[in-house]
Amino acid sequence: MQRSDHGEQPIWAAIALAAVLGQVGLPGGGFGFGYGSMEGLASLLPDMPIPTLPLSRNLVRSFIPVARIADLLLNPGQRFQYNGQDLVYPDIDLVYWCGGNPFHHHQDLNRLLRAWRRPSTIVVHDPWWTATARHADIVLPTTTTLERDDIGASARDRFIIAMKQAIAPVGEARDDFAIFGDLAERFGTRDSFTEGRATIQWLRYIYEAACERANPHVAEWPGFDEFWRRGYLEIPEASTPHVLFEEFRMNPESNPLPTPSGRIEIFSKKIASYNYADCPGHPSWLEPAEWLGSPLAREYPLHLLTTQPRTRLHGQMDMARVSQQSKVAGREPMRINRGDAGARGIRDGDVVRVFNQRGAILAGAVLTDDIRPGVIQISTGAWYDPVDPGTIGSLDKHGNPNVLTLDKGTSSLAQGPSAQTTLVQVERYAGEPPPVSAFKPPVA
Repeated sequence: MQRSDHGEQPIWAAIALAAVLGQVGLPGGGFGFGYGSMEGLASLLPDMPIPTLPLSRNLVRSFIPVARIADLLLNPGQRFQYNGQDLVYPDIDLVYWCGGNPFHHHQDLNRLLRAWRRPSTIVVHDPWWTATARHADIVLPTTTTLERDDIGASARDRFIIAMKQAIAPVGEARDDFAIFGDLAERFGTRDSFTEGRATIQWLRYIYEAACERANPHVAEWPGFDEFWRRGYLEIPEASTPHVLFEEFRMNPESNPLPTPSGRIEIFSKKIASYNYADCPGHPSWLEPAEWLGSPLAREYPLHLLTTQPRTRLHGQMDMARVSQQSKVAGREPMRINRGDAGARGIRDGDVVRVFNQRGAILAGAVLTDDIRPGVIQISTGAWYDPVDPGTIGSLDKHGNPNVLTLDKGTSSLAQGPSAQTTLVQVERYAGEPPPVSAFKPPVA
């Protein structure tokens, strides 16, 4: 819900409703977000530290909200608001991207493509020939999790996993630590970067540091050598379920919330003081930039929902069998109500063109009664595959919905993504669809 224009408001309204009902801090009551994606609120979370690398202080103090990448590149020197702060987009001449895939997750990919041309140099770490790698000047091939030693852990999981290298690095792939170590040597800072440790020594260091912080009454941590030999560490479930804000309900004075008042704020004096027209100091309904009640719906009468896929994690392993088996005519499935499809002459399995003023994609039609009239659904993660690579506005033949989504901050307060605020039109594709080529490797 929050990834839409004014997406803060339904979240804030839900919290306000729970507060008015008096259910905050009660088992099974109150509110909860992120059940599907984070699996944390309903589980019996252990009290467990996780092995993490120490973070040094970043000497660069300027920053942007993560969803404002294209704005940053297109508008150097422009002022913008974020959470009550008056900030300025810095002038970026080199992009070094390690981890993540903006040509998967960012909105309005044609706008991103235009922004991506501003810096003089783009450097990308990637084990796969993704759209982001294809749009880089320099690609440094990196190892997958099967080609390096690592530790897997999450604050919402009861297991710490010894991720042992299964195969030697393929081709010229190297792990990120080796790449950064060699770059640090060119700057004369290898020793300060590596601190004299090789990869396995760093894994031992962060594991033993977590072990020192662990509560011995929760679980007995073996030494690193035993952990590495066994392959995992399992932490017992907590004995009682976690009830969100239970301590706050029992004693709000001793357990204040991280708000100016220490309480749940149905009205926020601080937010109201920002005088944001797009985010007042209390939950409100504000007309979104695009919706089925707007004049734009006469031209684009379908609301596009972009969900997480069932057959892959984001865009990862889209080329693999499980993801490929979900495709329709080789494209990402588009679920559409049978009535909407019939009115457009669309049959199950047809290749369709989904389009709006930002771009167009091809998808495979799936007719269903499980989606309401006036709405279509396309999962994110199909690798961006334009007919004419590098040409702004080129038809994406694979079905990446972020060609169509709106690149607008949710509000001046949060500046989050507004991907779910998108209107489109759909028509049956005439002619022979172009073949998908997203997974073809680079020319040697």
